Amino acid sequence: MSTMKKLAVASAAFGLLAASSSGVLAQKKYDPGASDTEIKIGNIMPYSGPASAYGVIGKTEEAYFKKINAEGGINGRKINFISYDDAYSPPKTVEQARKLVESDEVLLVFNPLGTPPNTAIQKYLNSKKVPQLFVATGATKWNDPKNFPWTMGWQPNYQSETQIYAKYILKEKPDAKIGILYQNDDYGKDYLKGFKDGLGAKAASMIVLEESYEVSEPTIDSHIVKLKATGADVFINITTPKFAAQAIKKNAEIGWKPLHFLNNVSASIGSVIKPAGMENAQDIISSQYLKDPTDAQWKDDAGMKAWNEFLDKYYPEANRADASVMFGYTVAQGLVHVLKAAGDNLTRENVMKQAASIKDLELGGLLPGIKVNTSATDFAPISSVQLIKFKGETWERFGEILSGDAGG
Repeated sequence: MSTMKKLAVASAAFGLLAASSSGVLAQKKYDPGASDTEIKIGNIMPYSGPASAYGVIGKTEEAYFKKINAEGGINGRKINFISYDDAYSPPKTVEQARKLVESDEVLLVFNPLGTPPNTAIQKYLNSKKVPQLFVATGATKWNDPKNFPWTMGWQPNYQSETQIYAKYILKEKPDAKIGILYQNDDYGKDYLKGFKDGLGAKAASMIVLEESYEVSEPTIDSHIVKLKATGADVFINITTPKFAAQAIKKNAEIGWKPLHFLNNVSASIGSVIKPAGMENAQDIISSQYLKDPTDAQWKDDAGMKAWNEFLDKYYPEANRADASVMFGYTVAQGLVHVLKAAGDNLTRENVMKQAASIKDLELGGLLPGIKVNTSATDFAPISSVQLIKFKGETWERFGEILSGDAGG
């Protein structure tokens, strides 16, 4: 064989080798729920039952993924969003999670709502190595990558939030007599723990009554009457939307006017304040990390304009005064960011790796100065809030952007 021929053969062989090795490098990787054409996302929401006010989160997410699909999908793949109702009942949540993983074979379970429902499926999803990603609950325990590497939170955690309220009370009303109403489950107890930790040694002398209610109760009126009777001048209201609206209304009815702190998960004007009566909600303090769609200051904001355009086209019937709509929109954007970053490696492991590698992500619905950050040891994407006070028909922000001390 001539030298020229030898070179040609060697060159061709090298070319084939290079082609095959680059083929290996560019190889697509899929776990169940992912293919060349689709990404199957599972979701569980309380479309019925005592927490049904949150059902709009799932509807907003569905609408957002329709928008993504209409624009060509994620790296050319369409999102197949499968969302089931669990009525905020943990046994039903378990049933729906098994269905999503074992029958529907989703790639991940995204933004399932509620602390008790997520607690019920956490061990199962971690044993199956299925991402339980950006859960819609601020319980502190979702930030535990060592013991639950497949579970990650999204919103600021409950303990940090109530620590911030406690610090405010210690500074502004150090002689307060505090009455607390909380939901008797993991969600309520997590908030309660953060608040007591925030008060520290003063908790014992300042708290005059801790009153719990069951989610199955039709009304919390009797609890409010009991709290008023203690003479408390500060009210810590740890309730989900239905009960939050009842509490605000009942306070007004019986003329109890304490300094009122309302947990962020029920600060929606559309689903809580309006039903309770805006006149009854004056001066309530809460916290915020999302822009309030009812606030005129965001009228010309680019992020708010994009949100309104999305709703006009994909979810026109949405109640734009409901903070849950902004929540669903923003967390869906967070998932899209993660899936785009995963590229053609759509394994469950890589999805979690990308979710744990978010750096200073700014989303249009977040307040200025609040960014999404995660790492392999920090599964709490959003950790800051700003205090707000209800005035007239809207929430007014005051003070600095704050973070509590509660970690994982």
